[in-house]
Amino acid sequence: MSVSALNSGLSGLQAYARALDSSGHNVANASTGGFIPQQVSFQEQPAGGVIANISKEGSSLASQEQSGTDLNSEIVQSIQFKAGFDLSAKIIKTQDELLGTLINIKA
Repeated sequence: MSVSALNSGLSGLQAYARALDSSGHNVANASTGGFIPQQVSFQEQPAGGVIANISKEGSSLASQEQSGTDLNSEIVQSIQFKAGFDLSAKIIKTQDELLGTLINIKA
């Protein structure tokens, strides 16, 4: 059971890191005319864990002169993604401590 928690924590780290990269990409191109921002969606894996899917969807806000990036939404999403990343790291740390305790008990 603890190994699956480690895998879930690791997949969370990877998914939230990918989501933060996408958000950073959107913010970096916020002043690029006609830029269509990337959208992040999370999908639960059957064996446990999560994966981040990145897609580009047309935005009615994007025009040749303006970017489709909404900086307010990107800030909020970045805060959410960071919180998810931190939580995934805490899951891994807790499982590591539990495994260390189990190994010490067995030894």
